[in-house]
Amino acid sequence: PPPYTGVWMGDSKLCAIGVHCGNHITSHGLALNCCTDLSWFEHIVPCGLEGKGVTSLSRELGRHVAVSHVLEPFLDSFQEVFECTLVSSEDPG
Repeated sequence: PPPYTGVWMGDSKLCAIGVHCGNHITSHGLALNCCTDLSWFEHIVPCGLEGKGVTSLSRELGRHVAVSHVLEPFLDSFQEVFECTLVSSEDPG
């Protein structure tokens, strides 16, 4: 929910998105919770947001969702949205 970043299901964060800038270098990334052990989040205040929770695709869909099931559709969507071509470091050339 605004003004919070990430992907949310109600009051629970499904995906964290972050950007870091320092020493003339920027880095960015995301963490999509697929089949994460959410019990660890009971011991912290996730993202420093009091009263907000964390969820996963597995919890929301009521079935196991492995990263391997999500990776290809995620990368396909990423390429479409950002109008780019991703190249794997495992690809020759």
